Amino acid sequence: MNQEDVDKIIAEAVAESKNESRKKWHKGKSSTHHIETARRVLNWVFMIGFVAAIVIYFVLPEQRALFFSIGFGAIALKLVEFYLRFMF
Repeated sequence: MNQEDVDKIIAEAVAESKNESRKKWHKGKSSTHHIETARRVLNWVFMIGFVAAIVIYFVLPEQRALFFSIGFGAIALKLVEFYLRFMF
């Protein structure tokens, strides 16, 4: 066996390893497309809720219950998005 044969065997092994790794970690686009869309929507709704809670905090300081309701609702949406990110 000469150096060229060894290099060819190593290159083939590396390419095969990359393909196996790619198959393991990258699912098809159709399976994650819906989850990515849901995450994007949940993230935007969270940001809108967060801004609304901050505005209510400063504009209507006597409405603490409304502030906490919107704030905790936004945080709950963010937790759902967080769950989707790491579970799927």
